[in-house]
Amino acid sequence: MSDPMNVLAPEHRRLRIGDAWRDAASGATFAVEDPATGRTIAEVADAGVVDGLAALDAASTAMGQWATTPPRRRSELLTATYLALTERAEEIARLITLEMGKPLAEARAEVAYGAEFFRWFAEEAVRVEGRYSTAPAGGYRILTVPKPVGPCVFVTPWNFPLAMGARKIAPALAAGCTTVTKPAAQTPLTMLVLARIMEQVGVPPGVVNVVTTRRAGEVVAALLADGRTRKLSFTGSTEVGRVLLRQAADNVLRTSMELGGNAALIVCADADLDVAVDGAMVAKMRNIGESCIAANRIYVEEPVREEFTARFAERMGALSVGHGLDDGVNVGALIDETSVARIDELVVDAVDRGARVLVGGKRPDGPGHFYPPTVLVDVPDDAQMLRAEIFGPVAPIISFTSDDEVLAKANDTEHGLVGYVFTRDLQRALRFTEGLDTGMIGINRGLISDPSAPFGGVKQSGVGKEGSHEGILEYLDVTYAAIDLP
Repeated sequence: MSDPMNVLAPEHRRLRIGDAWRDAASGATFAVEDPATGRTIAEVADAGVVDGLAALDAASTAMGQWATTPPRRRSELLTATYLALTERAEEIARLITLEMGKPLAEARAEVAYGAEFFRWFAEEAVRVEGRYSTAPAGGYRILTVPKPVGPCVFVTPWNFPLAMGARKIAPALAAGCTTVTKPAAQTPLTMLVLARIMEQVGVPPGVVNVVTTRRAGEVVAALLADGRTRKLSFTGSTEVGRVLLRQAADNVLRTSMELGGNAALIVCADADLDVAVDGAMVAKMRNIGESCIAANRIYVEEPVREEFTARFAERMGALSVGHGLDDGVNVGALIDETSVARIDELVVDAVDRGARVLVGGKRPDGPGHFYPPTVLVDVPDDAQMLRAEIFGPVAPIISFTSDDEVLAKANDTEHGLVGYVFTRDLQRALRFTEGLDTGMIGINRGLISDPSAPFGGVKQSGVGKEGSHEGILEYLDVTYAAIDLP
């Protein structure tokens, strides 16, 4: 079996700034660990403010030439990135599993998903259009010209170390913007691999810069305070998102924020339970539950509560837990000890308040950051896990008796990212679609992510959309010219 670290040579485990791979100015490094074992797998450069600003220098210098690069050429480079990712999918997937913990099958799916953003926005790059029209009152013409917003700063999370960067970098490059990406300190290696691939396919120096650091707060703050930055895109917690929005306000930056979620999954009595159980397993357990769109609260209508719960609990209990690179593993390690401890606290709190554990519920002994698939019933409304984003393999099941009741409970949250509904009644599905306060809804399916669809939430789950045609608009300003023409 090949070593996953072979995909990234030691000289490319440094900062990617302009046309160079360089050490941090201070010479500092930090360790990247395998969450399944706790062992160090690599050391990467630990950037400071001076390094972040050097990356912004490179992005600003490259901006003029990249903005005027023909759209077809930008499209070809994005297509080449898609092809390279696809060709190297297996080795990249193994690296994702090694630094993030997810099972290899899930990592392979992430590479395919992340690569697809480059293919999608390669097609969008040549379809950026303005318009020319006669003013309604006559006498002049209206011309609108889309232009790239300028250098962009991206802050990406650890749970999808390739896809979340791809979802930002691809539309930015398609629109003609240059980028500085700060990946999560837990999973920097995958983003460095992406930067190396884009260098190899011919993306010009300075267009894609990557700054790895454990000092995210001070580095990102300096980037946002610099007047050359014109756009911020962040994926992560609502708490951090609020801080970044306040910092972005000082320079009135364009922002795209994909923040936390508290998704309700609703199983109606008329649902096809085979479909509902399958969909709930995907919505809850994709990426070990470490996803902002994971089903956080499962509401089941009383007539089918007992049958659904038994079938779902049986499926959860049959999942295999272990190192994501091992054969047959369905549930890998969580990202770190903090995550495991937090999930355990949520389960203990629910049990103390009267919930019952049907499956799992106790963290295992031994090395690595593992928590078993867990199902709880009789979860009271005041349990912390119904308010918090669980971000792990824990599923609380709550019964309901009417649509009005479950809609009120589903919407009783500051978040509004996604909801899921399982019903065979079309009118009922439409009522839930209109009634749920979310940016996205899965009807009879537990997987909604698609590069061709607009991803984003409402309320405190974010601002803006990623993916689809809307995704490239986030990186374009519009100049309007009034042209005198009687």
